[in-house]
Amino acid sequence: MRIIFVRHGEPDYARDCLTETGWAQARLAAERLAPEQPEALYASPMGRALQTAEPTAQRTGAGPVRVLPFLHELSWGSIDGTPTFADGHPWTIADELIRLGWDLNDPAWPEHPFFQNNTVTASAAMVARETDAFLAALGYAREGLYYRCLRPDDAEHTVAVFCHGGSSSAVLARLFNLTFPYVCAVFHLPFCGLAIARFDRRPGSLCVPHLERVE
Repeated sequence: MRIIFVRHGEPDYARDCLTETGWAQARLAAERLAPEQPEALYASPMGRALQTAEPTAQRTGAGPVRVLPFLHELSWGSIDGTPTFADGHPWTIADELIRLGWDLNDPAWPEHPFFQNNTVTASAAMVARETDAFLAALGYAREGLYYRCLRPDDAEHTVAVFCHGGSSSAVLARLFNLTFPYVCAVFHLPFCGLAIARFDRRPGSLCVPHLERVE
């Protein structure tokens, strides 16, 4: 099983849609994805992600695009209205924690003052839970730190998932057993950038996904 994560194209955030450049990027992404022969396409419910998926659906015939609500871009900001560092922006927080010499791999990161009162903490946790449910539907059940292949055969399958910088960071943190702040610090996909995760396809195998390619 291969899962190709695609960040949306250049957006008009105010209108939640693609710019002219974003549409051009989405068309180029469709040409890049066509040789991968995805058999299913998934996307965040947000306009910029759905629009990015459209050219790939048309180019590959793998549509219709299936909406995954949990891939909606993460929310961040104060839970109760009291000020938070950088308005809760997780990438700015990660950079500040590095400047302060704080260990981004600390599993207790949700308890850090920058995250305690930040909606992004619960948002990232929700994505982690729903990621496991999504993978279970694809035939990979979470067992501790790893995934058990429950598929009936070893045939190769490829799907593409169109989402966002924040939600994809939360997904990848879960897949690779990394902390969310650490992934925010090191993983910066450009618009329409790809990250391909590959799972062991042998029935019954226990595996951690391989990061096959980032581009």
